[in-house]
Amino acid sequence: MKKHNFSAGPCILPQEVFQEASQAILDFDNSGLSILEISHRSPAFVAVMEEARSLALELLGLKDKGYKALFLQGGASMQFLMAAYNLLEKKAAYLNTGTWSTKAIKEAKLFGEVVEVASSKDQNFNYIPKSFSVPDDADYFHCTSNNTIFGTQIKDFPVTSKPMVCDMSSDIFSRELNFSNFDLIYAGAQKNMGPAGTTLVVVKEEILGKVSRAIPSMMDYSVHIGKDSMFNTPSVYAVYVSLLTLRWIKANGGIKAMQERNDKKAEVIYAEIDRNPLFKGFAAREDRSPMNATFNLTDDSHKEQFDKMWKEAGVNGLNGHRSVGGYRASMYNALPLESVQVVVDLMKELERKV
Repeated sequence: MKKHNFSAGPCILPQEVFQEASQAILDFDNSGLSILEISHRSPAFVAVMEEARSLALELLGLKDKGYKALFLQGGASMQFLMAAYNLLEKKAAYLNTGTWSTKAIKEAKLFGEVVEVASSKDQNFNYIPKSFSVPDDADYFHCTSNNTIFGTQIKDFPVTSKPMVCDMSSDIFSRELNFSNFDLIYAGAQKNMGPAGTTLVVVKEEILGKVSRAIPSMMDYSVHIGKDSMFNTPSVYAVYVSLLTLRWIKANGGIKAMQERNDKKAEVIYAEIDRNPLFKGFAAREDRSPMNATFNLTDDSHKEQFDKMWKEAGVNGLNGHRSVGGYRASMYNALPLESVQVVVDLMKELERKV
């Protein structure tokens, strides 16, 4: 039976990527060696790292614009700490739109004053705050572009003269933005870019070196840049699979084409959520995420029946996060429209049955 993978992350990746990545485990690039056993200092892997870093910048439209791409470890959670370590001298401004931004705020407070410019906590993070301002004396502004758990996404980013830092873990490479408006972007690979185990960091070099504190080598972006993202042994396989995924994005029309596909999938599922009296959306309509559609039953007595239906249909990962409940359809780049239609058809079938 075909599986329809709506897992929030680690998540679905293109089948073409799986095929090439699995072959590399047995024999990487006709070398007679596995990608799992080659030296990270070998010319073959250095070429992988260089292409991955270059392709990330190319897809984001940031090549030759003063940015460096790094593949690091520790997930986005490490970047909550690392961003503040490198940038926070006295005060930072944070927008709080969910679990991950809350955790980022906690880490930043270790290094200085943190001003929470706005928060949607009052409504369990089901909307994106608007009409806030970034303090003139802030060292930087931090936000989370897409909130996986709550199903919200920032559509309009603030205009500020301060460096803008953004956690794009769950929607990077999924929609067109002017990425040059951001000074530091970080994203765990395990949504739209690759498997768990590596984290993409894209940083504008000119914002570094401004804090007075000593920064440990492993936490210092400048050290990693100076070593071409090879200061320590990288997550070789995760970087390689990320490269394959970036190649797939480019070969299939780049970010523009990804957004067109993602918008269509979101249109189909949200239309059914709004039409079907048995379901209701969680996130405010104007802030709905094309990546993570969160919704609930209007009557929980139908839950057992609906859960049985989607599991029998080969649907995986549709359960909502425990802090929201209900359901969450994560529709990352590699998820086909066909899978979304399967869930929509099940929602219609449930309506007919009850």
